[in-house]
Amino acid sequence: MANVKFQVKKGDLVKIIAGDDKGKTGKILSVLAKKSQVIVEGCKVAKKAIKPSEKIPNGGHINKEMPIHISNVAKVEE
Repeated sequence: MANVKFQVKKGDLVKIIAGDDKGKTGKILSVLAKKSQVIVEGCKVAKKAIKPSEKIPNGGHINKEMPIHISNVAKVEE
C-alpha cells in the first residue's frame, strides 16, 4: 500500500460503529497504518496469559486492548 491518509490519529476521540463494542467511545492509543487498524482505549479488551518473568514473577493474566479495523470507528467531535 502506498501512503494512505487516515481521518483519525493518535489521541482522537472515536466511537465504535461496528462489532461487539458498538456504541462505545474511547481515545485512540495507536494507529497501525500497514494493517489499517487502530487500538482504542477500553474497547475490544482481551485477556492475555503472561509467562513468569522478572517483572511478573508469578505470571498471570492481563487485559489488553486489541486492534480494530479503521472502517469500524468514527471520529467524534469534542
